[in-house]
Amino acid sequence: MNHPDHSVKSRVAAISIFASAGMAAAKFVVGIAIGSLALVSEALHSSVDVVATIITWLVVRVSDRPADKEHHYGHGKLESVSALGVIALLYVLAGGILVESYSRLREGVPPPTISAIPFIVLLVDIAVNFWRARALHRTARDTKSQALAADALHFASDVLGSVAVIIGLALSGLGYAWGDAAAAVAVAVMIALLGLRLARSTVETLLDRAPEGASEKAAAAIGAVAGVVDIERLRVRMVGSTHFIDAIVQVPRTYPIDRIDEIKRKAQDAVSRALGDADLTFTAVPVARNNESVRERIMVIARNSGLAVHHVTVHDLGGKLTVSIDLEVDGEMALTAAHDIAHELERNIREEFGEDVEVDTHIEPLEPELPLGADAAPERVKAIKAALSRFAADGAIHDIHSVRVRNTDAGEIVNFHCRAAPSMSVIKVHEGVDEIERALRRAFPTVKRVISHAEPPDA
Repeated sequence: MNHPDHSVKSRVAAISIFASAGMAAAKFVVGIAIGSLALVSEALHSSVDVVATIITWLVVRVSDRPADKEHHYGHGKLESVSALGVIALLYVLAGGILVESYSRLREGVPPPTISAIPFIVLLVDIAVNFWRARALHRTARDTKSQALAADALHFASDVLGSVAVIIGLALSGLGYAWGDAAAAVAVAVMIALLGLRLARSTVETLLDRAPEGASEKAAAAIGAVAGVVDIERLRVRMVGSTHFIDAIVQVPRTYPIDRIDEIKRKAQDAVSRALGDADLTFTAVPVARNNESVRERIMVIARNSGLAVHHVTVHDLGGKLTVSIDLEVDGEMALTAAHDIAHELERNIREEFGEDVEVDTHIEPLEPELPLGADAAPERVKAIKAALSRFAADGAIHDIHSVRVRNTDAGEIVNFHCRAAPSMSVIKVHEGVDEIERALRRAFPTVKRVISHAEPPDA
């Protein structure tokens, strides 16, 4: 989890404890001294805040612990549970204040003794609580901490409660005996309303309700990643300050695994930028795109069967499709087994394109991954280079260079570079180079393979 957030939340919660305790003690002493139910009620409310901030301070020290083998989504929901406990305390306090207020209104208890002291205490209390409420709310918003959000509401209710008590004391001083009890009722009602607001968001989190707008932001972030075709399903839940997102995403089936892994990484980065602390579970579903070519579809069929194919040639003969494929298999494999593999590949292709598709498979030995070899003698390299230059003398391909010859168990492998006019098409260049390669193999039957690299003059 985010350790800087943990430090900030713990520090803010700790400061709140001292602020709550100091103001609660001051209001309680003054309230008892002057006989004000409203001020004592507000002091008790602040006392609950002390308990709440102690709980908050303890909870945030645990809730930011990383996930473990027993808590796969971390410990963030402990904040929601603690918030419910604080809400229960608030409602118990509100109920007690209402009962006592009703009793005083019915029995006509004498009004409190009015002096400047309770007003000074309450004004200081308003300033302190307003400052702490703003700091807590800002930190709760930045860290998405429900425990700190609950604490911020407590301080905000203290501000409103202190204002109500000032009004009640003023009414009592003006001769309205019911003013103090009425202010206590106002404090209780504000406590209940603020508790209801907090309870709604807390219960929604515990019930895994998606945070407002989070699904839309996550979907937009994932959908903007290059390579994402569509999003089949997306679910968002909030645990503490972390958004846990489960997404089933369609990706092109022609993409290799490493390309899909890159899409996943970019999707995680995009979601983190959009939502902050986010944990994305990305399930890729390969799908066929509308613009897939016949060659791409054939390559997918071969890859799904674990086969190595190349030189896939496709022709459309007036509504009839013809396909030619070079299929690589183990060179030591018996022809019967190789033919069965080719037949199965051809059957899969016909299932994809129709029974009237003409498919021909050329079977050839699979090149060894790391064939043993060694550089040929300089005289051999010189002879082959001279031959290549001779074969290219009268054609568009020229400047034979970087000739390398290697001896392997399968035969000689020749690599060379050559140049061609910049305006030549790839087809013409390939035809010219291919003609040189064939001539070389005829002149040197031990040459197993020739690999050429054509480049423009200024390359």
